[in-house]
Amino acid sequence: MADMNKRIDEPTGVETVGHEWDGIEELNNPLPRWWLWTFYACIAFAVGYVVVYPAIPGLHSATAGTLGWTSRGDLAKEMSAADASHAAVRAAIAATPIEQLATQPNLQRAAIDGGRAAFKVNCVQCHGAGAAGAKGYPNLNDDDWLWGGDIATIHQTLQDGVRQPNDDATRMSQMPAFGRDGILTAAQVQDVVSHVGVISGQEKPSKAATRGAVVFAANCAVCHGGGGEGNRLVGAPKLTDGIWLYGGDRAALTETVTNARYGVMPAWGARLDPVTVKMLATYVHSLGGGEKAAPAVVVPQAAAK
Repeated sequence: MADMNKRIDEPTGVETVGHEWDGIEELNNPLPRWWLWTFYACIAFAVGYVVVYPAIPGLHSATAGTLGWTSRGDLAKEMSAADASHAAVRAAIAATPIEQLATQPNLQRAAIDGGRAAFKVNCVQCHGAGAAGAKGYPNLNDDDWLWGGDIATIHQTLQDGVRQPNDDATRMSQMPAFGRDGILTAAQVQDVVSHVGVISGQEKPSKAATRGAVVFAANCAVCHGGGGEGNRLVGAPKLTDGIWLYGGDRAALTETVTNARYGVMPAWGARLDPVTVKMLATYVHSLGGGEKAAPAVVVPQAAAK
């Protein structure tokens, strides 16, 4: 029927396609030659792409293509090239004791930069992008350390983690669940919380705090110290500085004394290479709270007889 309606458009002299809508007809103009050649070129390019590159998906993989190129292989080459460019610096970091990196500013800067990159990949999930921490995850910018803040101690903490069952050198401390395990009564727990509130400057002295001091001396001072000053040898936090890992209000302290806290951190030595762990330790130490290493104790030798 459309062929029967074809006619020659008088103004243009071009045949119509034979259909019309509301007085509008379409002229049967040929496609522009440039458009046709572009279309044919696209078809040829698509066929060539399918032949040369991975393109057609299958059940388990796609067609490999004659070049054998993959984006993963390309990334692996770039990563290998990047590793090769850093090989000399990484070798120098590996050969330098971590305590001596500070004596070589350029090497220390390279270690800090590498540690910053590793921190963004492995540590920000818990400690935050700015290393400010969160509830249950310590702030790495301040100078409040459970186990010590000199660079060698930080390195060991990263290397062996915290409470890792398969690492004999892991940081291990275990606070009793005084309330849950029936070591203290609920009233005694509240008295201890009152005492901690007093020594941390959050509460005024009270009869409950006085009773709590007695309970604290009998049950808590062995780890936290008689005055709540803490003990890094066993990872017992200082209770007098107002810095709390899980919160310092009465509800949080009651929960801590009643059920204890058992935070964990991976032993990064089992997940990352030694140089990356060393760079991480250097970066964390540089954040502002890093401490100087304790001076070595020199033992005088006995005078020769």
